[in-house]
Amino acid sequence: MEQVKVKGIPYGVANFEQLRNENLYYVDKTMYLPLLENMSNYLFLIRPRRFGKSVFVSMMRDYYDTAKADRFDTLFDGLWVKKHPTPLKNAFQVIYFDFSIVGTGFNEQELEQNFNKYCCQVLDVFAEIYAGFYDDGFEQAVKQESSARSKLNYINLHAHKKGYPLYLIIDEYDNFTNVILSDGGKELFRRLTHASGFYREYFKIFKAMFSRVFLIGVSPVTLDDLSSGYNIDWNISQAPEFNHMLGFSESDVRTMFHYYQDNGRLRADADIEAMMAEMKPWYNNYCFAKQCLNDDRLYNCDMVYYYLRHQVFYGCPPDEMVDKNIRTDYKKLKMLADIDRGNQRENRMSVIEEIAATGSILMTLKTSFPAEYVTDDNNFRSLLYYYGLLTMDSMEWDELRMVIPNNCVKEQYWGFMRDYYRRSFDVDLSALKKGFRMMAGDGEWKTVVERIATAYRENSSVRDSILGDHNLQGFFKAYLALNSLYLVEPEIELNYGFSDFLLLPDKARYPGIAHSYIMELKYVKPTATDAEIQEKSREADEQLKKYSEDKIVKRLCAGTQLHLLKVVFRGAEMEVCIETEKF
Repeated sequence: MEQVKVKGIPYGVANFEQLRNENLYYVDKTMYLPLLENMSNYLFLIRPRRFGKSVFVSMMRDYYDTAKADRFDTLFDGLWVKKHPTPLKNAFQVIYFDFSIVGTGFNEQELEQNFNKYCCQVLDVFAEIYAGFYDDGFEQAVKQESSARSKLNYINLHAHKKGYPLYLIIDEYDNFTNVILSDGGKELFRRLTHASGFYREYFKIFKAMFSRVFLIGVSPVTLDDLSSGYNIDWNISQAPEFNHMLGFSESDVRTMFHYYQDNGRLRADADIEAMMAEMKPWYNNYCFAKQCLNDDRLYNCDMVYYYLRHQVFYGCPPDEMVDKNIRTDYKKLKMLADIDRGNQRENRMSVIEEIAATGSILMTLKTSFPAEYVTDDNNFRSLLYYYGLLTMDSMEWDELRMVIPNNCVKEQYWGFMRDYYRRSFDVDLSALKKGFRMMAGDGEWKTVVERIATAYRENSSVRDSILGDHNLQGFFKAYLALNSLYLVEPEIELNYGFSDFLLLPDKARYPGIAHSYIMELKYVKPTATDAEIQEKSREADEQLKKYSEDKIVKRLCAGTQLHLLKVVFRGAEMEVCIETEKF
């Protein structure tokens, strides 16, 4: 009997047909197809990057494509929809655009040329695939048309004449315009998406031409600008029935890991529950619908595959829990902060600093907004959510509390903030990392604190806005998070209070760590008196005593010497920096 080949790990694979042909692992999402069919004919969905958007729309393409009807059994074997096909299975000729690969350009003319060139290439391939459905000469006639607009019109005319329904699927529908918004500013964006702008003109054609439309992307910025005349119910991004359609549930992840263990790719003695516990604070905690706030949270797909691949290949977790391909994602923050580079940039930076310091923010989530209002406070906060830099946590009356989802995203904030701070004063990061090693091995902590305090003071001398409790917390957090020896858990709940910083030793990776730390960081205004500083110092003593007696601290810091640190700032100056005695 032929041995069944173990499925490969689809890390970085976004094409459904490739995934199935190469026997790669697939988390079945086909049960959502009938739900989508029962919604509007024109659908729009937003999810952050690395959440399986491309593989999902690629699956949709293969399912609805009439040219692939003879491959349905092969492509969908073993999946839910194989046993539950819908009436629209293989019922359409599909035009599939991926706008993430469209070149931009240096001016409006070049932008239009690049966009037209890409669309022409896609439509020429469409003519090749479906030539057999049409009269002789169809393929040549499409290819002879000089513009994508004229090709679309030609295809539309002949498809309707023959009675063939057309399905439009666009992946990263907003990538092209987001790049323009970032690099060209709001005025160029407005010209392209308003009135007779070429991008808006294409969407007018789409509305008249296609029986069904499915667009997927990461932001709603272009929705109001492009969607005039579309069904008002087409945005399903916050619909609860689609909350789990993309991303992995905890059950999905556990089933996947057991599959590889049962098939001999993970060690037989591997502790899968320990792996789940290790991944959860890094990759989990996403929610996309208010009605699902109490449901299980979702994992980032790519990061789960990254971790699994390392366990399969090397029998251990990766040294870096964040994939290097994600580490540069903090550039999204820079792009969002720099949009239009106007007077509101400082307001946007204040929002980012508040989130980085506290880990959360209250907002009214905007489902769409025109480009000219993208820098408004609520719209900017909403963009952070859509880009995956915040997620839904809870309702507070009529507002949503959004939080940083996990450690993976926290690193993006902290990396961005360090780069931002270093514009004013360059911190020697290699010296700081050496200081962390001294903290772990020798219990020498003061050098690290003093280096960060000096950087904070120097930043404050050129940036008045740096002063304040939240900014102080955020500043320390950004630099403390640079180390890999400790898990920096700010504002962790201990004994009915919240410690400012609990530096947990990562004993799983670095069993030799001998010291752990709780730090209380206090701030008083530059005009505060010595008596006020003494009061803050006494307050820190009381909190440290309470936190050090907490069962969580004793368990997590077992086997290390626990240091209780209190640091008090008056404005930008550090006035107190001592280790308190054990109580």
